[in-house]
Amino acid sequence: MKYSVRFGLIPADNRTQSIRVRISWGGSRLNVRLGIAVEPSKWDAAKGRMKSGAVSVGGVAGSMVNAKLVEVETAIDKVFQRCELQNRVPTADDVRQPILAAVGKQPKASKQKPQSGSIFTALGEFVAYQSKQKEWTKASFEKFAALGEHLRKYCENLSLSQMNESGIQGFIDSLHREGLRNTTIYKTMYNLRMFLRWCYKRGLLGNNDFETYRPRLRGGDGSQKEVIYLEWEELMQLYEYPFGENHCGIAAVRDVFCFQCFTGLRYSDVAKLKKEDVNLSAGYFTTVTKKTVDSLKIELNKYSRAILEKYADVPLKRGLALPVISNAKMNEYLKTIGEMVGINAPQREVYFKGSTRYEEVHPKWEMLTTHCGRRTFVVNALMLGIPGEVIMSWTGHKDYKAMRPYIKIVDTLKASEMEKFNK
Repeated sequence: MKYSVRFGLIPADNRTQSIRVRISWGGSRLNVRLGIAVEPSKWDAAKGRMKSGAVSVGGVAGSMVNAKLVEVETAIDKVFQRCELQNRVPTADDVRQPILAAVGKQPKASKQKPQSGSIFTALGEFVAYQSKQKEWTKASFEKFAALGEHLRKYCENLSLSQMNESGIQGFIDSLHREGLRNTTIYKTMYNLRMFLRWCYKRGLLGNNDFETYRPRLRGGDGSQKEVIYLEWEELMQLYEYPFGENHCGIAAVRDVFCFQCFTGLRYSDVAKLKKEDVNLSAGYFTTVTKKTVDSLKIELNKYSRAILEKYADVPLKRGLALPVISNAKMNEYLKTIGEMVGINAPQREVYFKGSTRYEEVHPKWEMLTTHCGRRTFVVNALMLGIPGEVIMSWTGHKDYKAMRPYIKIVDTLKASEMEKFNK
């Protein structure tokens, strides 16, 4: 959408004038006074800025005033970007309020009444806006596509106004009827609240019941969930397994997974690690994580180094450091590999559907996924006595809250090891 922004002066008294901004778009025009008074002789009309070295009537340096005008331009630009993503023409109030906020003036409360349009229209606008602002990954798009499908199963003509306490409970009941586990419902409700919070802030939703109404979901936070990882002996068993020539593809999957186990990388990060990111002579590699955009420097140990050296001279697509395949296909192969290698330790799985508790026991190979590599790294690093702060500098964890499940495992294992003295 085309628009123009011009700064100028309008008479205030015989000696001073006030800066105003004029915005023109789609046949509309808006003038907003910024509350900054200047003498005309200190204003550069051609540039729409105060002259160098000048001072406003209020004693503010011209450079500071000009910086504030840049903030106003940025605020206006964001309004038009957002409205373009929402496929609508901005109103005068859309433009005025951010301008007043940028210059520190209290915006007037909007008289617009909350809308009660289709929740699916609002969800589309949310996805379009947030995906640009937050640079969503494919996984984020899939999460909210799944949310939209669940909402449609609940009610094909669902409106935002129905998202009150009764409507939220009805949606949860619908998820239970779909047969979803409480952990899945918990994650779905987290995404729903993120979306409804966005709607509420924009005046599209007239209540915030989504913040206050939170019925209990037994085991929904995953606190009872077992952390699946490879103990050191299992990891060595996998790392040293002699795959034959006919298993070269499977051997490559094993190598990538073991690299995760020795470095703590997520699948999304090992999948984009390039040869140019690796410094074998200095003994480290660098990466910017895809999920959290953290810049990490990870030192190599003899195992991770050996894996990188194995593929150093192998030409791989897009200059990748390792032969990574799709996450889904890799998860499929990992189960085959785990069964071949004999990673058969019984693994308990506990979950809830509604108030009913389920418990199942599987051989560990059935539970293997790429994320087990990251968990394996953290648990074994803690078992080796590496300080948590150092591990977090490699993994990118921000605080100990995310490390707590791993520390709990290590504490339990230490206690069981100490029991050996009693025998």
